[in-house]
Amino acid sequence: MALNEAIPGVILAGGLSSRMGQDKAGLRLGGTALIDRAARRLRPQVSALAVNANGPVLFAPGEDLPVFADLDATRSGPLGGVLAVLDHARRFHPETSHIATVPTDSPFFPADLVARLAEAVDTPERIVHARSAHGPHPVFALWPVALTDDLAAWLAGGGALRMRSYMDRHRAQAVDFPPVGTIEGDLDPFFNINTPDDLKAAETWLRVLER
Repeated sequence: MALNEAIPGVILAGGLSSRMGQDKAGLRLGGTALIDRAARRLRPQVSALAVNANGPVLFAPGEDLPVFADLDATRSGPLGGVLAVLDHARRFHPETSHIATVPTDSPFFPADLVARLAEAVDTPERIVHARSAHGPHPVFALWPVALTDDLAAWLAGGGALRMRSYMDRHRAQAVDFPPVGTIEGDLDPFFNINTPDDLKAAETWLRVLER
């Protein structure tokens, strides 16, 4: 039952960014904040766009988006963000079965990400996520709104906070994405920025891709 419905999307920006030492959403890559880059890359792929963050988010002019926080102030990691996303979808997009998520710190994710993930949905409760040669990328996923209460119970009952643990419980489907070939070598499309060195590497990749 590949999805042929409109799919809303959410950028996950609620992490602590401990390895970077500052909020990653406002970091600039090629002069543009990562949150704005994520918004511009995801917006053409989804029917509506919002941000999950646990603090203020500064957008470039014209890029303002709805922002909502985690439901639980204890910060339950990425899964806490996903629960907030599902709750948001159930309240504001009751017509959809799935909602797409991407992180704020992976500026090169595929322009056909959501469409390709949607092709792999075979049941209303199927979680579908991206995978590359470097392994699975569970934060790039389509999440079934039908699992909202199940995920809430998982977190309330002390279930593991790792996304992959919850995904394994529901036999999530992976969709493989190839590397981006460049004259400088292959780039993982889900390259993410966790440290200052990663940001420097991303600047290098950006210059290569823009040639």
